Amino acid sequence: MVKAKSWILAKHFDGPPKNTDFKLLEEELPKPKDGEVLLEAVFLSVDPYMRPFSVLYMKEGDVMIGTQVAKVIQSQNPAFPVGSYVVSNCGWRTHTVCNGKDLIPIISGWPQDVSLSLALGSIGMPGLTAVYGIEEVLGLQKGETLLVNAAAGAVGSVVGQIAKIKGCKVVGSAGSDAKVAYLKDLGFDEAFNYKTVSSLEEALRKASPDGYDCFFENVGGLFSTVALQQMKNFGRIAVCGGISTYNDGTHQTGPYPLVTINWKQLKIEGFMQSRWEHKHTESLHRLMAWLKEGKLQCREHITEGFENMPAAFMGMLQGENIGKAIVAV
Repeated sequence: MVKAKSWILAKHFDGPPKNTDFKLLEEELPKPKDGEVLLEAVFLSVDPYMRPFSVLYMKEGDVMIGTQVAKVIQSQNPAFPVGSYVVSNCGWRTHTVCNGKDLIPIISGWPQDVSLSLALGSIGMPGLTAVYGIEEVLGLQKGETLLVNAAAGAVGSVVGQIAKIKGCKVVGSAGSDAKVAYLKDLGFDEAFNYKTVSSLEEALRKASPDGYDCFFENVGGLFSTVALQQMKNFGRIAVCGGISTYNDGTHQTGPYPLVTINWKQLKIEGFMQSRWEHKHTESLHRLMAWLKEGKLQCREHITEGFENMPAAFMGMLQGENIGKAIVAV
């Protein structure tokens, strides 16, 4: 028998999550049956989407959702031999017995000197989100100007770097001077701290006086309203998230600059990376190639210890991380 720990949603969030909203459970797991495997989590991800998902789809007592890189430590499934590594959606668990369905093997040829934690970040879902947002939704072209907010986060930092690879001007906003410095290190053409500028409108105009062809939206709220005013005619907006609104007690209802959207003939599209699942393997190999070539930098904010999952999650929602927020078991 293996003792497994898991974090459950003890109470639905009311505003920002609190320690009392989570509860740590422990149980003994049986040995895997025919076709099953026993997974041991190595790295776990905390992501912004977990906050709205919990409201829409979870009930109290459910295990917190999430993705992990796990090692197969017992196997009755030949597709997943002992010692292999997979990406799974097993949630906030240290160990899981599962039938192998929906497990994703780490891509072939993963370099030994590259941490497997990146399979949860730049060489994983956030990286795929960046690729598809830029290529499939925005159709970003060489010479265009891109605006990305929450630019020092897991997705935004990759978005900016891919845009530079494609020969574009990139403007990023972030919530601290340290994050702005990080964006400059990544090669962003312009970057500013949205919390300290006297006027968001002026900061956006100064960074790109001619406006923006494309906007990769991660924040929502006031930033979105102001940024849409700075878009060029026929501008394109990829809506990845709205982290500024996730802790609100009620759903966002506006205001939206509908006249601006209409007159500038803007295209706004929400998306999720799962739409292009058939392209995942090729896209992940492309991201890995950029990493090996030195064109893609991957920074992580690592919290040690499974017992610190709630703290890592709450810290991520408060913007404590630069790059991908990861928990190492």
